[in-house]
Amino acid sequence: MHNFSVFSNLTTIGGRSLYNRGFSLLIMKNLNITSLGLRSLREISAGRIYISANRQLCYHHSLNWTRLLRGPAEERLDIKHNRPRRDCVAEGKVCDRLCSSGGCWGPGPGQCLSCRNYSRGGVCVTHCNFLNGEPREFAHEAECFSCHPECRPMEGAATCNGSGSDACAQCAHFRDGPHCVNSCPSGVLGAKGPIYKYPDAQNECRPCHENCTQGCKGPELQDCLGQTLALISKTHLAVGLTVVVGLAVIFLILGGTFLYWRGRRIQNKRAMRRYLERGESIEPLDPSEKANKVLARIFKETELRKLKVLGSGVFGTVHKGVWIPEGESIKIPVCIKVIEDKSGRQSFQDVTDHMLAIGSLDHAHIVRLLGLCPGSSLQLVTQYLPLGSLLDHVRQHRGALGPQLLLNWGVQIAKGMYYLEEHGMVHRNLAARNVLLKSPSQVQVADFGVADLLPPDDKQLLHSEAKTPIKWMALESIHFGKYTHQSDVWSYGVTVWELMTFGAEPYAGLRLAEVPDLLEKGERLAQPQICTIDVYMVMVKCWMIDENIRPTFKELANEFTRMARDPPRYLVIKRDSGPGISPGAEPPALTNKELEEVELEPELELDLDLEAEEDGLATTLGSALSLPVGTLNRPRGSQSLLSPSSGYMPMNQGNLGETCQESAVCGSGERCPRPASLHPVPRGRLASESSEGHVMTGSEAELQEKVSMCRSRSRSPRPRGDSAYHSQRHSLLTPVTPLSPPGLEEEDVNGYVMPDAHLKGA
Repeated sequence: MHNFSVFSNLTTIGGRSLYNRGFSLLIMKNLNITSLGLRSLREISAGRIYISANRQLCYHHSLNWTRLLRGPAEERLDIKHNRPRRDCVAEGKVCDRLCSSGGCWGPGPGQCLSCRNYSRGGVCVTHCNFLNGEPREFAHEAECFSCHPECRPMEGAATCNGSGSDACAQCAHFRDGPHCVNSCPSGVLGAKGPIYKYPDAQNECRPCHENCTQGCKGPELQDCLGQTLALISKTHLAVGLTVVVGLAVIFLILGGTFLYWRGRRIQNKRAMRRYLERGESIEPLDPSEKANKVLARIFKETELRKLKVLGSGVFGTVHKGVWIPEGESIKIPVCIKVIEDKSGRQSFQDVTDHMLAIGSLDHAHIVRLLGLCPGSSLQLVTQYLPLGSLLDHVRQHRGALGPQLLLNWGVQIAKGMYYLEEHGMVHRNLAARNVLLKSPSQVQVADFGVADLLPPDDKQLLHSEAKTPIKWMALESIHFGKYTHQSDVWSYGVTVWELMTFGAEPYAGLRLAEVPDLLEKGERLAQPQICTIDVYMVMVKCWMIDENIRPTFKELANEFTRMARDPPRYLVIKRDSGPGISPGAEPPALTNKELEEVELEPELELDLDLEAEEDGLATTLGSALSLPVGTLNRPRGSQSLLSPSSGYMPMNQGNLGETCQESAVCGSGERCPRPASLHPVPRGRLASESSEGHVMTGSEAELQEKVSMCRSRSRSPRPRGDSAYHSQRHSLLTPVTPLSPPGLEEEDVNGYVMPDAHLKGA
């Protein structure tokens, strides 16, 4: 035996019968005793204590014997010749950390004389189950006690403050007065007879009507349960049969309805897929006619139903509606654009070749024309896209848009416009408002070819209206009404600018009449905050005065595809750390297959041998592109008005001569100006434009003269021809920086190594 645990329930030694010389507790010469184990002993009323010659005994050193003895303790204690304290401590035979300073009878939290925190069933614990744990508890004099079983466990609050059913914060079942009960009393004998109660909506037990003798289900007399057993049995049987039959009928109806609804849904899906995806010719072709794959239909007025107006523009009014195919019961949501002849002299009764051409277009990134409805007004029917326009989307979700998504949209818009270019379709009205979302990650170009459906008089009228999108139009379109694929490139640049500014208005605060003069002075839209100079330079190249040196849509698609491989390098979006912004919706990067779809063809790839023979125009352009915003200067009277805060950036401030103070190696060793700003902006006028009817200003001549002084060698002129598709085009697609000496990698102004640096080094 190693302890006296057989006496673990002993609480008091009275000392009424003392041993030998007055000992009430005598423990001596026990060679195997390691602890006393009297865990419940709390008082020694009388007699002396003698504990001696126990060579293995520990833990007795920690006991506060004065708390056990009644009266003076000095003459009553005789504890000696037991195991030394230091040996006990060395072997770890010390009190548990949950014991108080009163000591312990042995090892573990169950042998403490008193606890440091709380105790439960005689065992010391750190805390009681006040707010969590099972069962919930309350504490009385540092002892944990369980709440009543009828108390409902509370989260974050005390469940009870006593052990009775009347001490609960809330009841688990019902409350009868102050007490929590398992059920309301029914037939319990009271002072005035049996008591019947029923539970109300709050599970409070309420008394039945005084005339109820068999219980009730409510407070009124008609709620009493007074039927005979036979009647109750029959009633229960009838109710049971009614319920079973009713449930069976309900299940049959629901099952039949579900099967019918599912069949109709599958049928409608198949019909919608058939009508939306199947291309049908309008009528058989004559042998002399040219084959044309027509995907659009000719609708009847009765097949279309307009529901509400979505908006109106310069070309007509857009309605949300439904298409009910003849002989079908399905309703296909569509978008109906109504185009009217404002002169009133022409109707749209005949189907023209241009209408058929629009109907033959089908691409993933253009809104396909489902059909058209000729008549006094022409109705163009497209699939309804509920996500709306890209402009509204970027304005509403600017906090959740990331670089990858913005660049992907740029690629998709360029792909759609390239498809239109391949099919000879000029858009004329490209803007973010005319780009729709098919899904959050896929956009489609809309409203293409609409202007060509109008008669010439209407086109002239529209060109003079206030709704004409001057801020998106190229200069040749504004001045001469000339619309080409390259004028669409200008509009593409403004559309990308809208994306990068999350839906800002171009040239905000300016009247439409001021925009052409502003563009002729060389001003362009300011660099968006999220764009690096690489992305901004692509926009600037779209806004060149000479339409022949603007990039093509295929080159733009390639350029944005290249940037989409590494979005954070080209777009830097700073997020707020607030709880309202959750950017988790960023789609994955483009796959290799998608990236290869718009890769440059071999004849459009960089020709390093031709780069050394670019004409003087390209050299002047390249030098101008390398100049910072603050290096060009031309006096303007409205400079205070034309500030970057108005939505555009001045391109002709500063003095070119001042830039030569800081030089860099240029060409064959001459020193040429290095840009002092990270925002190089090209001039809006070039020397070559003088041959096309433009007049070069004195500032521009001075600019060309000073730039040409930095050229290391002259370049042989070459005919422009198809320059928009060859070397000049490539010079627009690559950032223009001073040439590096041989052996050094070429870096752009942002510190990145240029993609073709290893080619030029070779």
